[in-house]
Amino acid sequence: MSVLQVLFYFFIVITIIQYIYYICFLNFFSLLKSTKEQQKNIPISVIICSKNEAENLKQNLPKIINQNYDNFEIVLINDNSWDNTLDVIEEFAAKYQNITVVDVKPIEQFWGNKKYALTLGIKASKYEFLLFTDADCAPASDQWLKEMSSHFSNEKSIILGYGAYTKIKHSLLNALIRFETLMTAMQYFSYAKMGIPYMGVGRNLAYRKELFFNNSGFMKHMEVKSGDDDLFVNAIANNHNTAICISEESFTISEPKKTFKDWVIQKRRHISTAKHYKPLHKFLLGLYFFSQFTFWILVTILLLFLYQWKIVLVLLGLRILIQFLSIGLAAKKLKSSDLIIFIPFLEVFLIVFQLAIFSANLISKPKHWK
Repeated sequence: MSVLQVLFYFFIVITIIQYIYYICFLNFFSLLKSTKEQQKNIPISVIICSKNEAENLKQNLPKIINQNYDNFEIVLINDNSWDNTLDVIEEFAAKYQNITVVDVKPIEQFWGNKKYALTLGIKASKYEFLLFTDADCAPASDQWLKEMSSHFSNEKSIILGYGAYTKIKHSLLNALIRFETLMTAMQYFSYAKMGIPYMGVGRNLAYRKELFFNNSGFMKHMEVKSGDDDLFVNAIANNHNTAICISEESFTISEPKKTFKDWVIQKRRHISTAKHYKPLHKFLLGLYFFSQFTFWILVTILLLFLYQWKIVLVLLGLRILIQFLSIGLAAKKLKSSDLIIFIPFLEVFLIVFQLAIFSANLISKPKHWK
């Protein structure tokens, strides 16, 4: 058996794996209809951890304060900022009675650790239901609190939301950031609907305070600089206690990084948490990335040597068709339809980028959250 023949058979196996992934994404998320839950108007605490976010708070906090919701508080955490974040927070607190201020002082054991600051904020919150976002995020509508809180029930204690990024025209970096965000969301929403939730994003995530303390909060991963969102969800989420919220009114919107350097630093920190996921999650996510990477390598080799090129092209075309349906419908659902036409290019670029990030993280550890 020749080398090319072995590669061809391996290509068929890898292609089938890719088909399975994209069909699962299509079935469990892309074709999923957003359900309208009954509004509950439960008391809820919005928790925002800020480090040097004075300008973002000035811009975004009014959109949270003006939510169309009757009973909520906002817990604003100043995590040892060296700008005037604390001044801005205290100015808002003086105007609005439902704002609680938590000023975190540095201590050697937890220096630069966002999880420590968040824990203090959670302890200071008044209500059982907690909704988390970041200072550089703004709700997409004044219905954000209603939409996210409506998915809580006696059974559902964790609500996974979507954190989008602002679109910037004619920007390759912006397209890549939004595509990576879209692909990540498609995966964590799909896995959650399949009954194996593995992560959420701190830009838009809700859970019960009781669940936090009953599971010892962030203590299992306190030494990990990031992962206050995905590692916590990975540890405690299951088929019974997790719901997703994908209505457009429930989105949050953030300003994306403006340079590749800043984005690389951010993604190095995010990707570094994946090694702490549960074994099944690491296997599924790793197999997906491996099959993506290997698929394009094998396609290139087989077509260069014109080995079984007709079959290769048919399998390639079918894979692209399924992928366009899966990602395209997900993009439409998550208001990123402008990315659809660029899917193959963005996918290949993202694969190379992620491979570079994995390699960089093997050489050196990423820095703390800010």
